[in-house]
Amino acid sequence: MSAIETFDLTKHYRQGDALVKALDGVSLRIESGEFVAVVGRSGSGKTTMLDLVGLLLRPTAGSVHIDGQDTGALGDSQRADLRAAKIGFIFQEYNLMPTMSALENVMLPLRYNRAKRSGGKERALQLLREVDLEARSRHRPTQLSGGEQQRVAVARALINEPRIILGDEPTGNLDTQLADGLMQVLRRTNRDHGVTVVIVTHDVDLAGKTDRIIRLKDGVVIEDAPVDAPAREIQEPAPA
Repeated sequence: MSAIETFDLTKHYRQGDALVKALDGVSLRIESGEFVAVVGRSGSGKTTMLDLVGLLLRPTAGSVHIDGQDTGALGDSQRADLRAAKIGFIFQEYNLMPTMSALENVMLPLRYNRAKRSGGKERALQLLREVDLEARSRHRPTQLSGGEQQRVAVARALINEPRIILGDEPTGNLDTQLADGLMQVLRRTNRDHGVTVVIVTHDVDLAGKTDRIIRLKDGVVIEDAPVDAPAREIQEPAPA
């Protein structure tokens, strides 16, 4: 069973009299356990696609299936329950609560998922251990470096034991060394936990560390290839 499937996924916006086609009929399948990068320039539709797949937005047309379930007919509370149960998010800006410790931040999603609350603290400490932050568990975000905050965000994304992790430019604020470290954490998560990982990035070199690259341009998929494809197939096209 595929972890994610989209069928003619479309999202259009009105800006004054203009119709903006943020995503325009995208159909794709991402299997369980895949590590996928979605790449494209600003305005290509990659973040819109991630938000639609993560059930943060509703499509104008088309549908999203999560673990074989058509999400189109779900109400808002049902979509929220499905997100809490199966999807973990990593945001570029981390979105950590400044008044909470690293441990409390990791445990925060448990407030919205009663089924996972039992043993939550022990699981959160284990996740912080896995990202080498157990010794910093009592520190607040302002006492952590950017790389440490991002690793807390990764641990938080895993606390509900999701089937899918979605990352929106998860290394965008990190230097090369920290970005490589985060990718190693995501790869280990993908390998050891069997979690499907989908990241949005404009960094083709970073995307090359995943298993598959989906390239968007003007809201449509223009390329979908494994990373071992010839280099010419995964290079960003030159400006017209």
